[in-house]
Amino acid sequence: MEQNNKNSKYKTIGQVAKILNLIDKKKGTLSTHTIRFWEKEFKQIKPKLFIGQRRYYDEDSINILKKIKYLLKNQGMTLNGVKKALNSDNSDIDEIYNTTIKQKNILKSKVKKIKNIIENLKNNNG
Repeated sequence: MEQNNKNSKYKTIGQVAKILNLIDKKKGTLSTHTIRFWEKEFKQIKPKLFIGQRRYYDEDSINILKKIKYLLKNQGMTLNGVKKALNSDNSDIDEIYNTTIKQKNILKSKVKKIKNIIENLKNNNG
């Protein structure tokens, strides 16, 4: 089935929860109920319903979910604040979100380089 292919156009709700790193801290399991809640709150999220009424999310929906998570969890916005932001001109949100993602990737790259340097020092001195 094409929807279950790792490189497929559509992702299951479980795959999306993993992409978003939505983990139930008490149980340590993926928090798919958060996505279903956001789906009810934000009309911009439009999953496709395929076999057995299972939800499948395309790249656009996943990107909207990433922005919602970022605005709620990282920026501390309220649900109403995020709704207003998503309903307004998205260019400001996109710019802030994309800048943050770029900064995060730069930081990851620097951390990786530092780890490699430390590993090389350990190997050369040990």
